[in-house]
Amino acid sequence: MSKFSPIGVFDSGYGGLTVLRQIVKSMPTYDYIYLGDNARAPYGTRSFDTVYEYTLQSVKWLFQKGCPLIILACNTASAKALRTIQQKFLPTIGNGQRVLGVIRPTAEIIGNYTKTNQVGILGTRGTVESMSYPIEVKKIFPKLKVFQHACPLWVSLVENNEHSSPGADYFIKKDVEALLADSPEIDTILLACTHYPLLEEKIRRYISDNVKLVSQGEIIASSLENYLFRHPEIEKKCSKNGQLQFYTTDSTLDFDKHSTIFFGKPVVSIHADLT
Repeated sequence: MSKFSPIGVFDSGYGGLTVLRQIVKSMPTYDYIYLGDNARAPYGTRSFDTVYEYTLQSVKWLFQKGCPLIILACNTASAKALRTIQQKFLPTIGNGQRVLGVIRPTAEIIGNYTKTNQVGILGTRGTVESMSYPIEVKKIFPKLKVFQHACPLWVSLVENNEHSSPGADYFIKKDVEALLADSPEIDTILLACTHYPLLEEKIRRYISDNVKLVSQGEIIASSLENYLFRHPEIEKKCSKNGQLQFYTTDSTLDFDKHSTIFFGKPVVSIHADLT
């Protein structure tokens, strides 16, 4: 067996498992290690400084586990921490390790889905307030109009297993209608949080059939595959034994119980201490 040099996938909780699920489906031969910072989730309402501190701790921990490449499968971490990590932290370690996010790859493709050039973003308060999506989308699709709406309760609905309950419909309907009230021409809605795919069935009840609903899992998987093709110096560092490891900073029993919903199959996790 070759050295274990997995691709790291990080999220503040469970949501990144929806991304990992698609990545493993696309590239099953690679090794992966998932870290969920469930003990300090959610990140969506936390300050830039706090999200950066928590994300950097997680990145350092994954590097210590041998990861040559880490995906921040968390929109809030990507919005509030990624750039600083790339510009200020990575140059200080000089090992050629990389950290990528989910916002840029999504921004690079979201304009291809719309015919009206009007796109809606549903995300956490942290992601929306960062303005990361409007900024990144504008660089690639300058004519595109981006409308955003924060859904502060959606992550809690999912993580407390209330996403299928009738009570969830009230909040989902309210937030979707608030976004669409900004423009009747929105024909594409991005679910800019990795938890939100679990709400897709309910979201579709409150949008018309001609509105495209976009989740990030397949986008990130395709982008990662392309990135490794373009960067063979990184790709050759990633081990390929088809192994998966799961870590959580909180209860492993709770993590394993909830993770099946996100990952689609049973998960057995190990507790991680980041301090």
